[in-house]
Amino acid sequence: MNITIYDVAREANVSMATVSRVVNGNPNVKPVTRKKVLEVIERLGYRPNAVARGLASKKTTTVGVIIPDISNIFFAELARGIEDIATMYKYNIILSNSDQNKDKELHLLNTMLGKQVDGIVFMGGNITAEHVEEFEKSPVPIVLAGSIEESNKIPSVNIDYEEAVYDSVKEFIEKGHKNIAIVVGPLHEPKNAQKKLKGYQRALQEAGLPYNEELIVEGDYTYDSGIEAFEKLLEASARPTAILVGADEMALGVVHGAEDKGYKIPEDFEVITSDNTRLSLMVRPQLTTIVQPLYDIGAVAMRLLTKLMNKEGVEEQIVVLPHRIEHRNSTK
Repeated sequence: MNITIYDVAREANVSMATVSRVVNGNPNVKPVTRKKVLEVIERLGYRPNAVARGLASKKTTTVGVIIPDISNIFFAELARGIEDIATMYKYNIILSNSDQNKDKELHLLNTMLGKQVDGIVFMGGNITAEHVEEFEKSPVPIVLAGSIEESNKIPSVNIDYEEAVYDSVKEFIEKGHKNIAIVVGPLHEPKNAQKKLKGYQRALQEAGLPYNEELIVEGDYTYDSGIEAFEKLLEASARPTAILVGADEMALGVVHGAEDKGYKIPEDFEVITSDNTRLSLMVRPQLTTIVQPLYDIGAVAMRLLTKLMNKEGVEEQIVVLPHRIEHRNSTK
């Protein structure tokens, strides 16, 4: 049986308005009445409907989170940061997987708005003009986490992907490597893959090294695509001696692909990965990595959203967090 506010009011012999005030923490209720109502709520097992409460208060204390793939450890760590801060500020989370499909992302956006969420944290692949148009029409704030929107119209939290790759390739160059490969995500979609490639090109250009398209391989962030990427690099006319990989799961594929062919890391190929998820520590050798503060990206995005939802002052809506390189055993 679904217990309603009417049932609580009747059992406690008070008005529904009084029950509503108790549920919403309104101080204008006598302590004796509040105690009686709370006892009835507990005994009947009444659970207030967040949307119904939101119709009156214009707040549901619910936040929508749209994520490409919760099974991907990269997004899982981001989501943990979001969830912890949401809990701290007493917001509930509605989480949906978009599979990095534009139509599904836009559908989920409208579904979230239909559920009367107070705000949305969005993680996606390629932020298109259509995305931006929908974001700008949204009646509630939206913050991007780990997703790039080039016009900077939408609040976001990221690292500087271009600079992170530039720093890594420059480190390879300073060690004397001349044939440096990069394994990135789909180049026709996510903007961060394009940013990474730009940093790669800039480092080579500054060092006077040639840009060789054979040393640029697209993956899809999966383990299998890392194995396939390594096999493609073996076919390059100028075989690389150093490989930068755009995601930890792909990097595991690269390392295992090399080992399957009888090569050793880092003796034959030095490898730097990106993300610094737990996976980078679970492989042998442990991976040197660009440290993206994934938990912090999620946490800062959620905190920014709470400020926007509560109309607090925000110093900057485009937040770029620092990165660094953590040296482990996949480099010399």
